[in-house]
Amino acid sequence: MAQTPPLEQGFAVLGPRRPRYPVILSVPHAGRDYPRELLERTRVGASRLKALEDRYVDKLVTPLAERGFRVVIATRARAWIDLNRSEREIDPEMIHPRPALKAIDHSAKVRGGLGLVPRRLAREGNIYAAPLPAAELSARIGAVHRPYHAALSDALDQARRQFGTAVLLDCHSMPPLRRASGPAPDIVLGDSNGASAAPAFVTCAADTARAMAFHVAINDPYSGGHILARHGRPELGIHALQLELCRSLYLDFSLEEPGPRFAETAALVEALAEKLADEAQAGPDSLAAE
Repeated sequence: MAQTPPLEQGFAVLGPRRPRYPVILSVPHAGRDYPRELLERTRVGASRLKALEDRYVDKLVTPLAERGFRVVIATRARAWIDLNRSEREIDPEMIHPRPALKAIDHSAKVRGGLGLVPRRLAREGNIYAAPLPAAELSARIGAVHRPYHAALSDALDQARRQFGTAVLLDCHSMPPLRRASGPAPDIVLGDSNGASAAPAFVTCAADTARAMAFHVAINDPYSGGHILARHGRPELGIHALQLELCRSLYLDFSLEEPGPRFAETAALVEALAEKLADEAQAGPDSLAAE
């Protein structure tokens, strides 16, 4: 099983060099490597920064590499750089000298403190004690962000050449949701409101999860982020879905460690990957029918 050096590169590529399936899995927010340079610059410790993690989603997904799936997993903490944000989603107040306004995308995520480099934590306030030098931000982008997306692009292109169709399953976790009526979803599937994948794929994933007795929502409240926007190209045969797993589903009561349903949730991720692979190989007629 091929693997890139995770602590040097900020991510790992797992699975065979020639994938056996057209599904590529991405885990951009589960990294637990907190560099000394990060901790020296922050106002809070690593224990507080863990709130940004998609806690242990990597452990749910990693076993699929042994099954022959290609898996790209961030090992560098999200607090260092957020791989599900574009290079333009920068909070100008965090960088010195301030970037020109025309060079940034002041998105809702940035305004909420969760841009390319997260700015603040709920109940903690600002993460950094002082603005980051612009050169340091550029270094983080060049060392981790661009190579991660290049690895995803390479894997998806290889899968499309090999199978004719490629599917990206971008895996995340979410806090427990509440609904005014009916059960809260265990998972949320996102396809950028129909823009990042053919409808057949989100239908396939939703039907698979419901058949396993999981409650499913689609694009509500999470429809997908930069990874789907950047890599989902249905017109070119590359489809992208976001998977959000409720943390109470697979973690313990404290939401810190694996809980009693961890194996069941891992089985769900495996089933989703397998069924999406089957759908991708069913032929163009099934996609055109949608």
